[in-house]
Amino acid sequence: MVPSTRLDELLAELQSRLKAVLAARDRVHALLGAVVSIGGELDLQTVLRRIAETATELVDARYGALGVVGQDNTLVQFIPVGVSEEEIARIEHWPHGRGLLGLLIKDARPLRLSRICDHPESYGFPSGHPPMVGFLGVPIRVRDKVFGNLYLTEKRDGGEFDEEDEAVAVALATAAGVAVENARLYEDSRRRETWLKASAEVTTHLLSGAEPREVLSTVVAHAREMSNADLVQLLLPDPSGRVLITEIAEGPGAEESLGTTLEIANTLAGDVFTQGEPMAEDDVQGVLCPDSLLRRLGYGPRLMVPLGAVEHVRGVLGLAKRTGQVPFSGGDEEVVRSFAGQAAIALELAEARRDAERLQLLEDRDRIGRDLHDVVIQRLFATAMTLMSTVRLIERPEAAERVRRAVDELDATIRQIRSTVFALQSGTQDGRAGLRARVVDLVEDAAGRLGFMPGLRLEGQLDTRVSEPLADHVLAVLREALSNMARHARASRAEVSVELGGACLTVVVTDNGVGLSGRSRRSGLRNIEERARQLGGFAEVEVPEGGGTRLCWRVPA
Repeated sequence: MVPSTRLDELLAELQSRLKAVLAARDRVHALLGAVVSIGGELDLQTVLRRIAETATELVDARYGALGVVGQDNTLVQFIPVGVSEEEIARIEHWPHGRGLLGLLIKDARPLRLSRICDHPESYGFPSGHPPMVGFLGVPIRVRDKVFGNLYLTEKRDGGEFDEEDEAVAVALATAAGVAVENARLYEDSRRRETWLKASAEVTTHLLSGAEPREVLSTVVAHAREMSNADLVQLLLPDPSGRVLITEIAEGPGAEESLGTTLEIANTLAGDVFTQGEPMAEDDVQGVLCPDSLLRRLGYGPRLMVPLGAVEHVRGVLGLAKRTGQVPFSGGDEEVVRSFAGQAAIALELAEARRDAERLQLLEDRDRIGRDLHDVVIQRLFATAMTLMSTVRLIERPEAAERVRRAVDELDATIRQIRSTVFALQSGTQDGRAGLRARVVDLVEDAAGRLGFMPGLRLEGQLDTRVSEPLADHVLAVLREALSNMARHARASRAEVSVELGGACLTVVVTDNGVGLSGRSRRSGLRNIEERARQLGGFAEVEVPEGGGTRLCWRVPA
C-alpha cells in the first residue's frame, strides 16, 4: 500500500504535467489560430502588423516589433507593438539595423538572450527607449530570401524566453513568410489589373481629343494608385533644358511641390531624365540635403521613373512614400515603368494626330484667307468707293453724313478682315511660327489652367513689323500675365489684345476676377514693368469700373 505522502506527490506531479499538456495544447491552438488569422489577410501593411502583434501574444512578450530589411541590409520599416504613442515620441530615433538587429540581418538565424547587454554585438538603446532585458529574434523568409525579422523582448512574467518560445516564434515566422508572399502576389495582381484599366483610360482620353495636361493628371493619379505611393509628382523640362519643373502633383504636400525645380545635372531625377532608366532610394531622409522638400514633408522611400523611352524621355514621374513605409519593390517599378511607357506612346500618337489636324487647319485657313482677300475685301472696297463718289450728289447734309459713316464702317470692316487674313496666313520666319500664331498657341495653352478660353484680338502687321526680340518680350509678358490670372484672379472671363498701331505695340489683358493684391502686384508684375522700361515703354495696372484687373503694356515698335 502506497503511503499517502507518496501518493500526494504523484498526484501533484500528474496535475503539473496535465497543466503543461493543456498549456501546450492551448499554445498550439493559439498558433494555429494565428496562422489562419494572418493567412486570411491580403493587405501587406495589415499582415505585417498582425504578425508582430500575434508573435507578441504567443510568447507572452511585453514588447515586439517587425523590421523589414532593405536592399542595403538596413531596416527600411519598423513596426513596433506594446509601445504607446507617448513612449514612441520620447524615443530619439528608430533602429537602423545595427547591433543585435544588424547581427540578425547578417546571420539570419534565431537568437535568444537572457540579457541583451551581455552580448558583444549589443549596440545599446537610443535615448528615451524603454528598458529591455530578455530578447528573442527570428528571421522571416520569403522564398529563401530574408524579408525581415521578428523582435520580441521582456516576458510578462519576468522570466526568460525558452526553447518552446523560440519554436513557436520560428513556426509563426514560417507561416508569416507565406502570408507575406500571398499579400505580395495579391498586390501584384491588383497592380496589373489597375495598369490595364489605367492604360485603356489614358489611351481613350488621348485619342478622343482630351487635352494633354488633363491626360497627364490622369497618369499621375493612376501611378499613385497602382504603386500605393503617398505623393506622385510629374516633372517636365523647362525650355532651357537645364531644370525639371513639377507641373502636376497629387497627394499630401502636392500644393507645396507644384512649381518646384530640380537641376538636371547631379540629381536623381536628372539622371533618370537623361539616362531613361528608373532609379529608387529606400530613404531620402538620409540621402537628400536638409532643405529638400521631400525631407521636410516627412517622406522616406522614393522612386523615379522616366516618362518615355531612352532618347525620347518627356519627363519624370516621382513617387514617394511616408517615412517608415516599405520601399518600392521591383514589382512597383516594373508596373509603373510599363504604364509610363504606354502613356508616353499614347501621347506621341495623340500629338501626331493633332499635327495632322493642324496641317489640315492651316490649309483651310490659307484657302479662306485667299478668298477673303481676293473676293470679299475687293467688293467691300469697291462699294466704299462708290458710296464716296455718291456723297457729292446728295443734297441733304443728314443723308450725306450717314453715307460717310457707312463708308467709315466699311473701312473698319476691311481693316478687321485684313487682320483676320494676316492671322490666317501667318507664316514662319527662319523655321519659327509668326508672332500671331505663337500668341494664339499661348492663349490656347492658358485656357487649360484658367478653365475657359480668353477672348483674343490681334491688330496690325504683327508678323512682319515686330522684331524677333520684341516678339519674345510680348510672349513673356502674356505668359506672366496669364499665369498670374490663373493663380490669383479667380476670373471667369478674360480678354487679350495685341495691337500694332503707328509706332507703338500695345498689349492689354483684362479679366473680371478679384483683382491683384499688393503682394501679388509686387511679385508678379516686377518682370513685366522691367521689360517695358528696358524697351522705353511703360506698364500699368488698373481696376476697371466693373471690377477685375486691366494690364496695359506699351512699348515703341
